[in-house]
Amino acid sequence: MLKGLYTAYTGMLNEQNRMDILTNNLANASTVGFKKEGATSQSFDSILTLKIKDQSVGLQNVQRLGTNNPGVKIGENYTDYTQGSFRITDNTYDLALAGEGFFAIEFTNKAGETSTMYTRNGQFTLNREGYLVTADGDYVLDTQNRRIQLNTLIDSEIGSDGTITQGGVAVAKIQVTDFEDYNYLEKYGETYYRPVEGAKTTQADAEMKSGYLEMSNVQVVSEMVNLISITRAYESNQKIIQTYDDTLEVAVTQLGRIQ
Repeated sequence: MLKGLYTAYTGMLNEQNRMDILTNNLANASTVGFKKEGATSQSFDSILTLKIKDQSVGLQNVQRLGTNNPGVKIGENYTDYTQGSFRITDNTYDLALAGEGFFAIEFTNKAGETSTMYTRNGQFTLNREGYLVTADGDYVLDTQNRRIQLNTLIDSEIGSDGTITQGGVAVAKIQVTDFEDYNYLEKYGETYYRPVEGAKTTQADAEMKSGYLEMSNVQVVSEMVNLISITRAYESNQKIIQTYDDTLEVAVTQLGRIQ
């Protein structure tokens, strides 16, 4: 079988993977706190080689090394954690983090199980009971991993360190957590992250800004340029397969014909 077919095929798969990630980035270009993703690719891990006239295996013997894996291999996806731009809202409970760190959220799944998630999306509000919650109703946690409940009849002020004051009295402090290595964070949904085994927390140095929201770090123009590049690469691989197909058709229907 012609190896070029496999090379073009794996190239198309790789471009399709890149396209899926890129379109998700574009779809979330306006999502608060969203961090864009990227994809990596690798050349085939091992090459089919032969040891010829190698005394270690005997002059008359030929030894095969490795396996033949032509084409490109889809690598790992990654998340770009660079900070997005800030948008002014003048809403006290809209919060943005200037620097590294995440808000701690008490997340409840459909099965009723609770766990701690982390996010850069600071679009918070107060529910009827006065608890500080996300847009999806998940509870924001304080530095003691407790839900934050405020008096809805009193105006609040939130300092740069996350301290919430009402009537001149500090009532709670919003938790901001950072991690030593973001490779130990697993993305959940669009803006949540959860630590995996091996994750280690560290002191966050982020400054909290009330009345601001951190927008997505997706650069639409850059993503559109990449979209064109991926589309052309995919089409090139398609043409390679078509060329091989035409060549095989000639080989089967014409070269073996008896005149």
